[in-house]
Amino acid sequence: MPSEFLINDPTTRLRQSAAALAPWMVELRRDLHAHPELAFAETRTAGVVKAELARLGIPHRSGIGRTGVLGIIEGGLPGPTLALRADMDALPIQEETGLPFASTVPGQMHACGHDLHTVTLLGAAAMLKELAPQLSGRVVLVFQPAEETLEGAPAMIADGALEGVDMAIGFHNHPDMPVGTFGFVRGPALAASDLFDLELLGKSGHAAHPYAAVDPIVAAAHFVTQAQTVVSREVPPLQPVVVTIGQSVGGTTYNIIPERVHLKGTIRTLHPEARDIAEAALRRLVSGIETGMRVRASLTYRRMISALVNDDRVLDPAVTALRAQFGEALVEEGEPSMGSEDFAAFAERVPAAQLRIGSSAPGRQDRLHNAFYQPDEGCLPVGAEALSRVALELLSRHG
Repeated sequence: MPSEFLINDPTTRLRQSAAALAPWMVELRRDLHAHPELAFAETRTAGVVKAELARLGIPHRSGIGRTGVLGIIEGGLPGPTLALRADMDALPIQEETGLPFASTVPGQMHACGHDLHTVTLLGAAAMLKELAPQLSGRVVLVFQPAEETLEGAPAMIADGALEGVDMAIGFHNHPDMPVGTFGFVRGPALAASDLFDLELLGKSGHAAHPYAAVDPIVAAAHFVTQAQTVVSREVPPLQPVVVTIGQSVGGTTYNIIPERVHLKGTIRTLHPEARDIAEAALRRLVSGIETGMRVRASLTYRRMISALVNDDRVLDPAVTALRAQFGEALVEEGEPSMGSEDFAAFAERVPAAQLRIGSSAPGRQDRLHNAFYQPDEGCLPVGAEALSRVALELLSRHG
C-alpha cells in the first residue's frame, strides 16, 4: 500500500489494519489470560512478548525492571521519542468466570485486564512497525511488570526505560465504558497511594479482668474511627482523601485480651498538600492513641506513588487524534479516580497522559479486581487502533 495512503487517509488505514489483526490479538489475549503471573514473576508473559516482537522484526531488550521488556520502533524521519506503556501482571484472585480460557493457575487471575493491555500494545506495535517509514522519531514499547504493587514502573525507570524518551502515553481498560469509547481526565487523574502498617502493643490478660490488662483491640478500634477524621476534619473538602483500613489482625480466642494488634491501611490523595496533611494527621493520631490508651504504637508509613497528573502538552494532541479517528461523541472528558497507577512515575519525569479505553461487554456491569470480570475482547483492536493514531499525531506534531 503506498505511503500516500497513510498521509491522506490514516483513519481508514489504521481501521483496516486493526480489523486484520483482531483474530491474532484475541487468541494471544486468551493465552495470556489462561496463564496469569503476579508482580515480578511475569517470566512466561515476557517470553510471549519477546517472541511476538521478534516475529514482528522489532528489536527489544528484556530484564528491564527485572521482568520488563522494551521494544524499539525506529521511524524513517527524524523526530522525538514516544513511550507507549502497558502493564503485564495479574492479581492474587481465584477466577470464577468459568470461561474456556479461564486461569489455569490457582489463586491468580487477570482481573484488572493487564492481559488486554499487553496484547493491545503488541497490536499497536504491529501497526506502527508497518508504518515505520512514515514515522517521525521513534516509539519505545514499554511492557511493564508489577503495576499492582506500584513497584514496576520505578524498577523499569531505574534500569533506564526512560532514557532518551521525550513523552509517554499510558492507558487502561474501563469496564464502565462501552467498547469504542474513550475517556480522559485533565490534570490530576489518579491518586497518590501511601501505605501504613501500625502495631499496637498492649498487655495481655483475662477477659474477665480487663483492668489488669492493656487492651490493644480497643485502642485499634479508636484508631480506626479517628482515622476517618483525617478526611472529615483535617483536609480541605475540595481536596479528596480516602483513608482505608484493609487489615486488622489481633487475638486468638474469646476470653483473652491479646498482647498486640496489627493494622494495615492506605491513604489516597490527589493533591500534594493534602498528602502532607493526611500523613501528619495520621502520625498525630497514633501518638494520641499511644498516650490515651496506654499502648505502645509503632507506625511504618510508606509513600508509594504520586498522583498521576496528565500533561496537556501530551493530552491535547492525543485527544485530537482519538476524535479524528473515532468521532467527537466517542471521546469524553471524565472525572479523576482515587485509584492509583504507577504510570505516575513516568509522568513525573516526562510529559505524559493516560487514556481510558472502553471494555464493557454488552449486558454486563463488570468491575476491575473482580473474580467474575469478563471484558469485551472487541476493545483489543480498537485499543491498538487508538494507540497507533495517537502515536502518529504526537510524533508528527513534535517532529
